[in-house]
Amino acid sequence: MNEPVVSLEHVHVVHTARSGGLVRRDKVHALTDATVSVGRGEILGVVGESGCGKSTLAKVVVGLQAPTSGTVRFRGEDLWTLPVRRRRRDFGAAVAMVFQDASTALNPRLAVRRILRDPLDVHRRGTPKQREERVRDLLDLVGLPGHVAEALPGQLSGGQRQRVAVARALTLEPDVIVADEPTSALDVSVRAQVLNLLLDLRTSLGLGLVFISHDIQTVRYLADRIAVMYLGRVVEEGPVADVAGRARHPYTRALFSATPSLLDDTERIVLTGPVPSATHPPSGCPFRTRCWKATEACAQEFPPATQAEAHFWHCVHPESPVRSLL
Repeated sequence: MNEPVVSLEHVHVVHTARSGGLVRRDKVHALTDATVSVGRGEILGVVGESGCGKSTLAKVVVGLQAPTSGTVRFRGEDLWTLPVRRRRRDFGAAVAMVFQDASTALNPRLAVRRILRDPLDVHRRGTPKQREERVRDLLDLVGLPGHVAEALPGQLSGGQRQRVAVARALTLEPDVIVADEPTSALDVSVRAQVLNLLLDLRTSLGLGLVFISHDIQTVRYLADRIAVMYLGRVVEEGPVADVAGRARHPYTRALFSATPSLLDDTERIVLTGPVPSATHPPSGCPFRTRCWKATEACAQEFPPATQAEAHFWHCVHPESPVRSLL
């Protein structure tokens, strides 16, 4: 694996929320002991149910959310101890984000030319002429005609807006792009075009990509590695063939069984009971309240990582490695 551009080491994010009036405040454990990394040229897929912490993880990776504890490293250095100017100049150019809904992520009052040129102006990249050339190159790179530069976001289709959002993320030639559900608001045919665009950009530019999605089959198609999240924790992570084909955590097995293969007869696992509250998470393994294999040992502490080469999982009673979900 390449040297990580961004890595999270035992990162916790805890929010304070009002509850029960003005006196009592609950702690929301949005991210707990998260350790992941991404380097140039690789795609890390992040999957899990709604509310499991995927978007919080994305915000931490791009520097929009400072961790409550733990370390975020940028090319080996602690991101949040870097001088503000360096963090803005170096990290701000190296890591970019594509948001879920381009219709709200793009300023509706600015023409596409201005949207794409603003980062170049802020970071003082090149001469005014070179910046205009860069805008034209970006539109060509994402497959949009030159006249789109004069359009407002509201005059474009959903697929065109998302391509503009991708182009904006590419403006400063980043090493890593974080894409948080970038195709969920698009039609199926347009979704495939945007996904293929991201794959092409990875190949041609050597981009690293953190791809966050509810669509497990899409993540399996795109990713080199998959991180499975549950209630703010990464419960399993590893190469896509290991996580999808030889899942060791029961939650991973249940998650992938929800989207069975057309070629194999996969056993469907239906989870019962609600997802526990992030303000009062269960002791030990957070999945134990819905897990069919849970015992008293699961309530004692969160299981330490068990690792087999690049594949690791946190479970007291892991699944058999010979089981296939592909």
